[in-house]
Formats: sequence, C-alpha cells, structure tokens
Amino acid sequence: MTRILTPLVSAIALFAAAPAFAQDHSMHGMPGMAPPGEVPPAQEKKKDKAAARPRAQTPAPDATSAMDHSQHQASPAPQGDAAGQPQPASPAMPDMPGMDHSQHQDGAMPDMPGMDHSQHGQTAMPGMQMTGTALPAGNAPPPPPPSDHFADRDFPGAEMARSRDIMMKDSGGNNFGQVLLNLFEYQAHSGRDGYRWDGEGFYGGDINRLWLKSEGEGEFGRGIDSAEVQVLYSRAIDPYFNLQGGIRQDFGRGPDRTYATVGVEGLAPGMFEVEGALFLSTKGDVLGRVEGYYDQRITQRLILQPRAEVNFAAQDIPENDIGSGLVNIELGARLRYEFSRQFAPYIGVSYLRKAGDTARLSRLAGEDVHATSFVAGVRFWF
Repeated sequence: MTRILTPLVSAIALFAAAPAFAQDHSMHGMPGMAPPGEVPPAQEKKKDKAAARPRAQTPAPDATSAMDHSQHQASPAPQGDAAGQPQPASPAMPDMPGMDHSQHQDGAMPDMPGMDHSQHGQTAMPGMQMTGTALPAGNAPPPPPPSDHFADRDFPGAEMARSRDIMMKDSGGNNFGQVLLNLFEYQAHSGRDGYRWDGEGFYGGDINRLWLKSEGEGEFGRGIDSAEVQVLYSRAIDPYFNLQGGIRQDFGRGPDRTYATVGVEGLAPGMFEVEGALFLSTKGDVLGRVEGYYDQRITQRLILQPRAEVNFAAQDIPENDIGSGLVNIELGARLRYEFSRQFAPYIGVSYLRKAGDTARLSRLAGEDVHATSFVAGVRFWF
C-alpha cells in the first residue's frame, strides 16, 4: 500500500507546480518595469500621440497600368497605428490614360480628355454647342428692325397705309382741349374783402398746343386791382415739360402793359406742377415769375393743395408799385372736396408778403406789406 501511495502523491505535487514553472521571470527586478497588468508610462504617451494623428485614407486600388507619376510629390511616410505598429502609406490618385498631371498639385482634379477650362470653369463636352446665356459676352450689333409690314404681303399696300394712319390718329394723334379754373374764390381779410381767379385752357395735340391763361384779383367796391391774359404757343420738349412763348396783356389800375413771354410748364419729379416765365414789356421792363402747386390726396375725394408763387422785377416800375428785385411771395393751402373730378369746392388760407423795394413803395403809399386771407371757392374743369 505504501508503494502505491508514494508515486501518486509525487504526481499530484508535480502537476500543481507546473504553472509556476511556466512563468517567465527573466525581466523581474529590472528598473522601469511596471507590475503585471499596467502599461508603462512611455508606451502610454506613445499610444496617445498615435491616436491623435489622423490615419491616412486608403482609396480603392486601380488596376489601370501605364501611369505616369514622375511629377507627383513623394508619398507621405508610413504612420503607426494606436499600438505603435507601422502602417502602409496611402497610395496616390492613379492616373488615367492620357491624363497630364504635370501642372497639377496634389489633390487637384485632373483634366479629362477634351475638357476646355478657358471659360472660367465652364465645361464644354465634345460635340456640344454653347447657346443662350452660356455664350461669352460680345459686341455684335442687334439685328435691324423689320421695315415691311406682314399684312402688305396679302393686301394692297396703299389700303394698309391708310388703315395704319387712321389707327395712329385714334391712338393719340387727335386734337383735344380743356378749360381749368384752378382758383375762383372769395377772400376775407382785413379791410375790404376781395376775390381772385386763376385759370387756363388749351387746344391741340400731344406736341403742339395753343394756350390761353388768365389771372387777377380785386376788392369789392373798387374793381379789379390787377389782371393779365396770356396767349401762348406751346410745344412739348419731353414727355413732362412744354416750352411756351407768346404775348401777355395787363390791365387794371395803373397803365396797361404788353409783354413778350417765354416760359416752361410741366410736371416735375414728385408730381409737382411747376411753371416759370420771363416777361419783356414794350417799355423795356423785365419781370419774372415762378409758381407751383401739389395735390396731396387725403382720400379719393378729399385733397389738400399747397401752393406757392414768387415774382421778380429787374428794375423799378413806380407806376405799377413794383420795385426791383424780389417783388412778393405768396403761400397758400386749400382743402377741396371733389363731388366729381370736374367740380370741387374748397376752403383755405393764403398769405401774401411784399419784399424789397416793392415793400418800401407800399409803405410810402400807406398800404400794408403783408396780408392773410381766408378763402372759399370752387375748382372746376371741362
């Protein structure tokens, strides 16, 4: 029994000691070694640096042969992975047959055969014709307008010419006219109340017209203080302004005067009706006038019309109580209500101020140099 147990105990002890003998303790006790299960600090830093570097992208391999890489830059050096093991360098973009990379840098798109880059990046495929906005800018003259009429090919030319002439007249070649009394009002102010009118009318076409203008004022019980009538020929100089010339005749208190007149009238930017004129009398007196007004619509029927008028004189005209320089300034505002476009009563206020030598002559004559009037009247046209 003792002989059997002794070998059995020896075998058990030998199997229990086998794992310990398999361990390698050759590096135990060396300086800088870390205990089992821990990563040395130096290897840990290398691992962090390797993880921070981006790994080169590896494109799919191309089986095309006969590539020319003589002008490409050298491939980057192989990089390591996170464990510090070297990795193969990424292959460069393969060349296609017939491609020229001598002028390209790394990463630039190579030219394809037949591609034209002379037009700032526009690509023209072989056999494709550029049209429309893809064409380069040029300086070729436009085609001439057609000189014939299509209907003349099937109908007599004389009959078609007569029809076109009638059409042009119906579309704007006719003569027409209008009479507008812009101011026709009663004026209440200090002293005697008065009245005033300002109107005009014309007849003609789009280019040439005959104008008749009149304005004046007076006081009840004293008759007309001053009035004028103008007969003018008007010609359009652009779509908004007319050049006018003719004769002006003054009447009222004081000596009558006849003037040669030249002026301009039209619609200024902002929808302002403006008028300016110069007057030369038979006595050599020179007068000037600038006036304008604006229709400000409050509603479709209620309209406010501010108005201004300025008069000048080149010399003294004592018989007409006019001094040289600035003669007077008139400012007003009238609010009208249009029962129809042709008929609109209004109320408002008007202020007149004499200036310069004219004011001096008025003071010598015992007259006021300024006056404020409340007005009521009617504006109509037909």
